[in-house]
Amino acid sequence: MNALVQWFTKNLSPYISAKTVVFIISLLPILEVRGGLLAASLLKIPEAEAIPICVIGNVLPIPFILLFIRQIFKLMKKTKAFRPLIEKLEKRAMGKSDKIKKYEFWGLMIFVGIPLPGTGAWTGALIAALLEVDIKKASVAILCGVALATIIMYVVSYVMVGNLVS
Repeated sequence: MNALVQWFTKNLSPYISAKTVVFIISLLPILEVRGGLLAASLLKIPEAEAIPICVIGNVLPIPFILLFIRQIFKLMKKTKAFRPLIEKLEKRAMGKSDKIKKYEFWGLMIFVGIPLPGTGAWTGALIAALLEVDIKKASVAILCGVALATIIMYVVSYVMVGNLVS
């Protein structure tokens, strides 16, 4: 993830503002708030400015995923070109769904909040949509998970890495 963050930061920052770079990184699956806060610390954006940018960027796609991903996947599976990709995405997401099925709200929150590869708001929203978790419950769990990930990554990005860079 660090290499991706550095690549985006290096290649976007000459053309757009540092805050926009952080917002874009936070929007992206895989990187999300984790990558956004890391980029913000590298770009020397104060944490009071970086945190809202990262959280907004991370949660912006979530309602669309929760509301529309099943219909989008259904349409895409009708085409020969996209069917294998969609089936692979569904299989990968459902392979991570055991704890969410068992603990629903808390499982989804922890899944989104613990910054490990393959977890996060995008994957959590996809799993919640595929499991047909109540949209209000899923939204709150994902928001709480993003808050947890933000706290953890703030400590990593600004307290630990920030002290190394300074």
